[in-house]
Amino acid sequence: MLYILRLNHRIKRDKRITTHCALTGRAFGADGMIFTGEKDDNIIKSVEDIIKRWGGEFKISYSSRWQNFLTKMKEQNYTIVHLTMYGIQLLEEIPKIRRKKNLVVIVGGEKVPSEIYEKADYNISVGLQPHSEVAALAVFFHEYFKGKELTREFDEIKFKKGLKIVPQKKGKKLIKK
Repeated sequence: MLYILRLNHRIKRDKRITTHCALTGRAFGADGMIFTGEKDDNIIKSVEDIIKRWGGEFKISYSSRWQNFLTKMKEQNYTIVHLTMYGIQLLEEIPKIRRKKNLVVIVGGEKVPSEIYEKADYNISVGLQPHSEVAALAVFFHEYFKGKELTREFDEIKFKKGLKIVPQKKGKKLIKK
């Protein structure tokens, strides 16, 4: 199982980024995302609408306290990976991380509490410059799954309706299930 923990969501500033973290996670192999900070039911509704239309079993939820979530995941032997520009470079650590099957991948919002750096099993740098949490997740998933996430399809048996893209040289083609 692979979960994203999105820290410190701010409604006015982060609604698109937090939504895009969830969509990137869903498309590239995460099982769910928990976000903290300000509660925003619109994000949950938006992501659930994508799941309904496009399929999959991705879960999204809000937690008022990231500490409780991380404690619970540690008790269940999850490995905690914090994506930060201050960590050890991704390519150096990804072979060890790939051996772990249950992960929580943390991406920040506003200033990340120092506790996160201490609780994480891995503080991983996806580049050494400031950039988007969405980019960090995409690059992390790409390395973790060795590129297999790019051709990921959702099991048609698990959902009754949804949309599927048919790759085209030109134009767009969707199949409704």
